Amino acid sequence: MLELAYLGRWVVASRKSEDAPPTKRYDDIAQKLYELASSLGCADLVEERAGGLLGPSAKLEENEHVREFIGEFENDTFWSELVTRLAEGDYAAEQAKRALAEAPGVEPPPTPDERLKQIEDTYWDEFEKHDLANVIVLRGGRG
Repeated sequence: MLELAYLGRWVVASRKSEDAPPTKRYDDIAQKLYELASSLGCADLVEERAGGLLGPSAKLEENEHVREFIGEFENDTFWSELVTRLAEGDYAAEQAKRALAEAPGVEPPPTPDERLKQIEDTYWDEFEKHDLANVIVLRGGRG
């Protein structure tokens, strides 16, 4: 349960500031669990912090399963964000080109959601086959 509280708080704090309401909410919940740690035989997973508050000990923060989960989470987040942003950029470029070249009698384009899914699938296929080997970063924007 302490691992879960630590991971939940870590995920929220990694995307929000330390003072954001969601972070504070998880701090309060984690604090209650940390206070129970000693009576439940888990005192080694908690340590006292400034102001008399309790926090995760190095043993909890460096736990192999916790570190592995965080690494996988960060990796999955990276790939999901990359694929989504690339697909949105490609879709915007397609829409701009289509607006310039639209002619009567042309089949209607797929919905934005359908087309974004098609583009995302193309990126997923590429990254699953080649990882980042074929990624080239061009500075200065899309061409």
